[in-house]
Amino acid sequence: MKALSRFWLVLPFTFALATEASAQQAGLVNVDLRNAKVLSGIANHLNIAVSNVPITVQAPISVAATVCQVTVAVLANAINRGGASCYAQSTSAALNKIVQNVINIQHQ
Repeated sequence: MKALSRFWLVLPFTFALATEASAQQAGLVNVDLRNAKVLSGIANHLNIAVSNVPITVQAPISVAATVCQVTVAVLANAINRGGASCYAQSTSAALNKIVQNVINIQHQ
């Protein structure tokens, strides 16, 4: 009986983690980089001119949630309704890498 009680206590947490993991794999989010602080931060990190930073990039939902300061669930709901976009409020190493990859593709 004690083991069964523990199972029912753990089950909601397990479901929440599984839902979060599946939402993170749901798709890409269009991230708007027009925030001056974000543009400047990315340009400084990549050692390029601000004018060379793309205005938008597509990022995995977990990266977008972090830099746009919204939850994965909010973005996942938007993706399920047809697409998600958000405005970056900060930058991150993952976002910088995505921007670098976009720049590299554009210059090939």
